Amino acid sequence: MKWQQIENDWRGFKPQVLAKWSKLTDEQLNAIAGKRDKLAAKVCEVYALNKDETEKQIKSFEDLAKQPEGVKETMR
Repeated sequence: MKWQQIENDWRGFKPQVLAKWSKLTDEQLNAIAGKRDKLAAKVCEVYALNKDETEKQIKSFEDLAKQPEGVKETMR
């Protein structure tokens, strides 16, 4: 999946993000607003990970993320 899809439907993807990174708060997720760099920074901070590990986790999430139900894929 392309990150642009995740960013465009951030509200729909938030449950999947929260399932992956459960320490993130709803307030933090709202502030991230689908921006990949903001997610990376917050995951680094909250989970005390280095940039390489954070990037691996985000890339894995991006590859495995599923389109939320009721949303048509339009950007493939």
